[in-house]
Amino acid sequence: MTKSELIVDLRGQAIETLIDFWDAVSEPCGLPAWFGRNLDAWSDTIETRGISEVIDSHDILIVHVDKQGLFDGHWQEASILASTFDGEQNRLVVHRLA
Repeated sequence: MTKSELIVDLRGQAIETLIDFWDAVSEPCGLPAWFGRNLDAWSDTIETRGISEVIDSHDILIVHVDKQGLFDGHWQEASILASTFDGEQNRLVVHRLA
């Protein structure tokens, strides 16, 4: 059986802070208005499921970002955010800029 993937491609978007990340993923991931916008809430959303019908309707979540701003390797928040992705069911793919 083929697993369904939700692919959220944020490449080309300026993501300097976690707030920018939440703004960027809210619509494509179907996050409710009451979503907590914090790392614990995000972890629950992608690991436990039950918060977003969009995410819940897919077996795998893949988020693509550019290696800049928040994801340039110098922010502790980005490292903690990346650790919420398990690398199997949920993946964060950081792309080098061309």
